[in-house]
Amino acid sequence: MTYVVTDNCIKCKYTDCVSVCPVDCFYEGENTLVIDPDECIDCGVCVPECPAEAISPESPDLANWVEINRQYAKKWPVITKKKDALPEAKEFDGMKNKYEKFFDPRGFNNQTRA
Repeated sequence: MTYVVTDNCIKCKYTDCVSVCPVDCFYEGENTLVIDPDECIDCGVCVPECPAEAISPESPDLANWVEINRQYAKKWPVITKKKDALPEAKEFDGMKNKYEKFFDPRGFNNQTRA
């Protein structure tokens, strides 16, 4: 089992979770984070740190999120230090279906890993 970042991170991008991750498995997109499910050690210390409650344990109903996290973790740069949330975070926290409306496939500052 792994943990995954889900829909509610989009347009919020709180980064409290990255500072507690013991294996640096978070990756940063322009408007969200993902967890590399192949690097995650399933410790769960990130879950209570997320103000948006956007991190969940892997489950059958989150299979699509496991794949989204895996795909973008291979493309985006790693993030290991807490940053300010996006300016619109409070406005978008709790909004439904953000992936379909707002997901940005670019890595932070348009950086991608080879």
